[in-house]
Amino acid sequence: QVQLVESGGGLVQPGGSLRLSCVASGSGLSIHSMGWYRQGPKEQRVLVADLPRGGSANYEDSVKGRFTISRDNAKNTVYLQMNSLKPEDTAVYYCHAEGISHTRGYLPFKWGQGTQVSVTS
Repeated sequence: QVQLVESGGGLVQPGGSLRLSCVASGSGLSIHSMGWYRQGPKEQRVLVADLPRGGSANYEDSVKGRFTISRDNAKNTVYLQMNSLKPEDTAVYYCHAEGISHTRGYLPFKWGQGTQVSVTS
């Protein structure tokens, strides 16, 4: 079984920072791309940032310069450092992994369960 487990969400004031983490667990994992999506109230889920293995990060325009995505491939972990948070960043943030090879086979993609980020004064 492959699982993605997020942590680090919470309540923060505008201008504050949060760091999200997502750990992928499973046997013999190799993951092509890991990233973060978010879904606000009554909105569609949209890409925030992703980072292919050995590639360059891709960011949604509204978070460029404020959010930074990084990976630790040895730990199968992806991070999202979020600075200068705004109320419009309020959403459930979902970890996403693509191209997952593991001992028992291959998964094209996997979602985490989501973590709430609320930015409010």
